[in-house]
Amino acid sequence: MGITEGWPAPRPPGAVSGRLTVPGSKSISNRALILAAIADGPSTLSGLLAARDTSLMRSALISLGVGISERDGLVTVTPGSLKGPAAVDCGLAGTVMRFVPPVAALADGVISFDGDAYARERPMDVILGALRTLGVQIDDQGTGRMPYAVNGSGSVRGGKVTLDASGSSQFVSALLLAGARYDEGVDLRHDGKPVPSQPHLDMSVAMLRERGVQVDDSEPNRWVVAPGPIRALDTAIEPDLSNAAPFLAAAVVTGGAVTVTGWPTETTQPGGQLPEIFTRFGAEVTLGADGLTVRGTGRIAGVDLDLSEVGELSPVLAAVALFADGPSYLRGIAHLRNHETDRLAALETEFNALGGDVNQTADGLEIRPKPLHGGLFGTYHDHRMAHAAAVVGLAVDGVAIENIGTTAKTMPEFPDLWSALVS
Repeated sequence: MGITEGWPAPRPPGAVSGRLTVPGSKSISNRALILAAIADGPSTLSGLLAARDTSLMRSALISLGVGISERDGLVTVTPGSLKGPAAVDCGLAGTVMRFVPPVAALADGVISFDGDAYARERPMDVILGALRTLGVQIDDQGTGRMPYAVNGSGSVRGGKVTLDASGSSQFVSALLLAGARYDEGVDLRHDGKPVPSQPHLDMSVAMLRERGVQVDDSEPNRWVVAPGPIRALDTAIEPDLSNAAPFLAAAVVTGGAVTVTGWPTETTQPGGQLPEIFTRFGAEVTLGADGLTVRGTGRIAGVDLDLSEVGELSPVLAAVALFADGPSYLRGIAHLRNHETDRLAALETEFNALGGDVNQTADGLEIRPKPLHGGLFGTYHDHRMAHAAAVVGLAVDGVAIENIGTTAKTMPEFPDLWSALVS
């Protein structure tokens, strides 16, 4: 079968054991690119992820006048005079559609934004409204969605702004990353339900401070970025720990042992919580000099997890829960309804099509394990859905993944790495 007809998810003959290195973090890569693009000099990035989301980010920044070159695996970013006109293709990358507009506002000229069909359904009104408050002219025909245009004047006033970031932490990060370059910096307040994905906010703040930017986040739901230069900084990108999730899950589901090399001892990535989460599922987890090792014990416990900080892990964790010895409850993830697809509805639909008993709640999923059967698993152009399907295929014959190519969003190597480990 071809990619569009369904990729047969390999089912291993026994326990899966092995070791692998996963590519660089998408979240760190795209933040590093943004910050390097508006820094006070050239920066060199090593271990930068090569995937669709990072390619879209690089193209967006180049279109604004940033110099980006690559040699021997090292990517050099040279800030330039930001100017339009330019057209930015956001694809389905949340970091591009939300992080680039605040930078485009610093350009002189009109910068237009568009993306994949589903990208036009993702809410942008929060970030566009905030930019207007900070003095930026936006033309979105009143829709609050793509396509839209940022009419840059070469500078942004900045100052105080209040927004509701309960739908995505990216709304906050987007303004923080560019805020130091605004005339008055940015004094950002969140008013609404809790902001999800706190690790991603911590990541943005930490990366700014590493580059000499003053950020005061001492008051809950408030971030103050002082105006000033962003120091150029050569950066080594950590492995993408969230993309390690399906590989580690293979050990849990099959009772094997998988090691991911290069696992950091400290990290702001959401995937840094995987050791604790897999322990709650009943696995044995060790972190040593050679990396993080997860060992399945032959028993998968049902769990009750608040995933509000690490929502992107939910599809893989939901797949693991299908094989537990009791019900599982995944909570705090209502915001997943506005990700690459409505992930809660998609997971409920696809798991139940294979015989599962999965139900949405107001803020998550209830999963009651049942015997499953094979079938075509829809991905909805969402890489995390493909990862979940691959995990299901570890223990169920005849699972085919519709459009495995969607994994190229953050890990083009996924099909080959998965087949090598599992087979």
